[in-house]
Amino acid sequence: MKRTMAYLRLIRPVNCVMMGFAVIIGAVLAGFSDLNSSWLNLVLGFVTGFMLTAASMAMNDYYDREIDAVNEPKRPIPSGIIKPAEALVLAFLFTVVGFSAAYLTGMLCLLTSVIAWLIVVAYTTVGKRSGLPGNFLVSMCVSIPFVYGSIAATGTVMLKVMLFAVIAFLSITGREVTKGIVDLQGDKLQNVKTLAARYGERSAAAAAVFFYLFAVVLSPIPWLAKLVSFWYIPLVAVTDFGLVACSFMLLKDSSRENARKVKNSALFFFIFGLLAFVAGAYG
Repeated sequence: MKRTMAYLRLIRPVNCVMMGFAVIIGAVLAGFSDLNSSWLNLVLGFVTGFMLTAASMAMNDYYDREIDAVNEPKRPIPSGIIKPAEALVLAFLFTVVGFSAAYLTGMLCLLTSVIAWLIVVAYTTVGKRSGLPGNFLVSMCVSIPFVYGSIAATGTVMLKVMLFAVIAFLSITGREVTKGIVDLQGDKLQNVKTLAARYGERSAAAAAVFFYLFAVVLSPIPWLAKLVSFWYIPLVAVTDFGLVACSFMLLKDSSRENARKVKNSALFFFIFGLLAFVAGAYG
């Protein structure tokens, strides 16, 4: 039982479920209407998102095992419950299942899943300590499942899904840069080259605000291009107002404590942005 719980902690099932649902949400954003013909692809898409996320979590803990031995000694690998080689084997098995589900969905889905997996590997092995490039890799990892869902349900990447992915990419990058301010002290000790570590909190705050506001500027395009209905407007307005408010807060006070508040608030407003696209797709 102890080892079973350790394996669950290793793959972080909540994260896996979230990425699986992100694929389904991508299909919803694409506006698919024929559930009878798409349900199997959606199930396979969920499996792909779940399995590849599980694989990435296992790989992440494998590569972080020395750092975790100091910072998180109770995690499955540094605690000795799971051996490093076992984590790698588990990551391999989850990857095979994820790729198999993608192959059964379609060759374009398989290609997309391979690209997503390569991005995860790049982040886990070298990107994590690279600062802004690593932030971009995280944003891509979070955005790709929505694109994958569109491909799985419709066989193509719908324009409104691509716009959502771009807006999500910018918003998440802003949050990741903000997170660098929160983690500044620990990152310096581990030689993580975040913007905050390299240029200071104020410069990092300005960069985060740039990404937040860039996302806000792009947000009216789906409605202006008549890709979504009127119901998109009130919900995205909440997101835009929240991100602008977060920007002012961060520019006014770029301290670690305030950056933590902004980071958490931004995640809350992202949810409204997602709901805006869903409402606009079916309103």
